[in-house]
Amino acid sequence: MNKRADKRGRNRGYTHKSAVTRKILIQYVLSLIGFAGLLPVLVILAWQFCSSITWYSSDPLWRILSWVRDYIILVVAVVFLIGWVLITYYFISKPLRYLDQVVEASRQLAQLSETPIQLPETMHGVQDEMNLVREQALRNAALAKEAEQRKNDLIVYLAHDLKTPLTSVIGYLTLLRDEPQISEKLREKYTGIALSKAERLEDLINEFFDITRFNLTAMTLETERVNLSRMLEQIASEFEPILGEKELFWELSIEPNVEIVCDPDKLERVFDNLIRNAVNYSYSNTGIRMGLFQKEGFAEVRICNQGKTIPKEKLNRIFEQFFRLDASRSSKTGGAGLGLAISKEIVELHGGQITVQSAEEKILFTVRLPLSGTPS
Repeated sequence: MNKRADKRGRNRGYTHKSAVTRKILIQYVLSLIGFAGLLPVLVILAWQFCSSITWYSSDPLWRILSWVRDYIILVVAVVFLIGWVLITYYFISKPLRYLDQVVEASRQLAQLSETPIQLPETMHGVQDEMNLVREQALRNAALAKEAEQRKNDLIVYLAHDLKTPLTSVIGYLTLLRDEPQISEKLREKYTGIALSKAERLEDLINEFFDITRFNLTAMTLETERVNLSRMLEQIASEFEPILGEKELFWELSIEPNVEIVCDPDKLERVFDNLIRNAVNYSYSNTGIRMGLFQKEGFAEVRICNQGKTIPKEKLNRIFEQFFRLDASRSSKTGGAGLGLAISKEIVELHGGQITVQSAEEKILFTVRLPLSGTPS
């Protein structure tokens, strides 16, 4: 898709360039034709004017006019040559002036100025294209700055959050060391709390690794033929204990023996992310529906849960890097804000598409993957 868009952009650029060149050439040719047609008319009018005057041989101008009359063809040729040189110089310098203006506009484009680029009327099309590029660059810069700010804020929050479980772990372990006479029941309780805090600490450290990997590594696929139906059934089985703890249950509708060519490890991560989101944002005592269907040459996976409707402004940004629905940064639902961004990248690397809808307290994620395999 991007290659086709780039090709269309290049074609529009070639069109504008050809239009400007063609216009200058037409003006040049018409100027030469006009000059060539006007010159004989001026010669005839000058001849008639000079013939209407009585000249004397003692008049200095008479000698000049006599010489012009004797060499009229040579004089006309020289005048035509001078006119041709001047016209040619004008039309050669004209695109050079345009080039200077384009260079200046390019400098303005490189500086991402808020001021619109202005070029001569002849280059109106080029001006529009450069302004489109400028506006897109400004939007991209704003998005990149926003993503960078979200990432920096998240790292600060994570660094702060690391301190709380670490302090708890150190506190309870110190208590166990300094109080060897405490009861077995209290010892078990403190050990369980320390383990829980250590697991939370591990989750936070893993989030740091996710941020690093997402920014420093390029994702590649190791594909093989996989039974997607069995994969989803296995993932659903592994989530049974988690659903039980959250008082949730499965509603499965998986078409059997659906096979695709994919990277099973990365695709498993996609469904793991989507299911964890469904678990974290579901109402208690509700079902999570997961379905697999074959449709128009694609395998379509749908994961739907009942929870708070996602506002449209958040729904449009849900796949952005470091974006989180939970602004309060709850430890139960909070993550690095990379899960859905990574999922989107993985699905698109497989030649598929991931979308989300939310209405009437339902959240539906749809993943479409080509049955024929990933694109080259």
